[in-house]
Amino acid sequence: MEVKNNVTSLVFYGNLLSDIKTRIRQAQVKATLSANAEMIAMYWDVGRMIYERQQYEGWGAGVIPRLAKDIQNQLPELKGFSERNIKFMVQFYKEYEGDTAIGKQPVSQFENMKRVSQIPWGHNILLMQRIKESSVRFWYMEQTIQNGWSRDTLGLMIKSSVHARQGKAVSNFNITLPDPQSDLAIETLKDPYIFDFLTLTEPFNERELEIELIKHLEKFLLELGAGFSFVGRQYQLIVSDKDFYIDLLFYHLKLRCFIVIELKKGDFKPEYAGKMNFYCSAVDDLIRHPTDQPTIGLILCQTKDRILAEYALRDVHKPIGVSEYELTRALPENLKSSLPSIEEIEAEFSGRQR
Repeated sequence: MEVKNNVTSLVFYGNLLSDIKTRIRQAQVKATLSANAEMIAMYWDVGRMIYERQQYEGWGAGVIPRLAKDIQNQLPELKGFSERNIKFMVQFYKEYEGDTAIGKQPVSQFENMKRVSQIPWGHNILLMQRIKESSVRFWYMEQTIQNGWSRDTLGLMIKSSVHARQGKAVSNFNITLPDPQSDLAIETLKDPYIFDFLTLTEPFNERELEIELIKHLEKFLLELGAGFSFVGRQYQLIVSDKDFYIDLLFYHLKLRCFIVIELKKGDFKPEYAGKMNFYCSAVDDLIRHPTDQPTIGLILCQTKDRILAEYALRDVHKPIGVSEYELTRALPENLKSSLPSIEEIEAEFSGRQR
């Protein structure tokens, strides 16, 4: 009896310790968010004071180096007030000048500015430098908060224009999945997927692509998006004593379902939908848990005819999406026009050789 009581006491103590650690972590996170919000509000306010005085007194940018030097001399323990950072503060105020209440009330009371306060200052600087459209900027803020993107990851996502690709895959989710699962599934898939971290060159086959993606699994998962968990490659299914192999099998933690990915070289073909429908049915019957949502299929091709893909999926009963993949990201037209041609480069090089 005494041994049992000791074991019970240890269990209760373990639970108590776990609860206390959880509460401490919650407090630490809240304290960090609160401190970040206060710092962001301060930077906005400092930017406002400098900008307004510049406008009123007619001062130019020359006041900023002087401020940086004087603040460093008089408050040597204070970090974050370099000349460069003060310039960012002024820019920060000008970017969100319309949100005048930020200096009067807590940032957290405003939806958009709440996002601003929840991401680190370095993230805010990156977004100011890279994204001019406010709605797109706030979209990246929300994704950063939800997915815990580091500054480097945020930079990669901006570089690959993920905001323009999210939710663009051709799918039949609206007729095969209930709300809100269908909306979440649509927003989970992209089109196209960018695999510029691979070193494949033409010609290559589907198996080589599959192997390379698994070699770079961390970057592959980052491109797929938050929630994807790798289950297996060439995952075996036995149906009616016959062996079938899925290219790549994942489980999505938010969607709570398996995701079957088939890799195809070249154009999308309607018969791919039938094969994927079969795979999804087999996964649902053989490995899906009763509490899981229906399995989703994703067919990745190099190119697709959107209308052809829509027809192919229309009467398929399993939820399937079709997306393209790119091994290199195509340059935007406006950037292409600003780059020198091969002839211009050769002419310039010849001129230097003389």
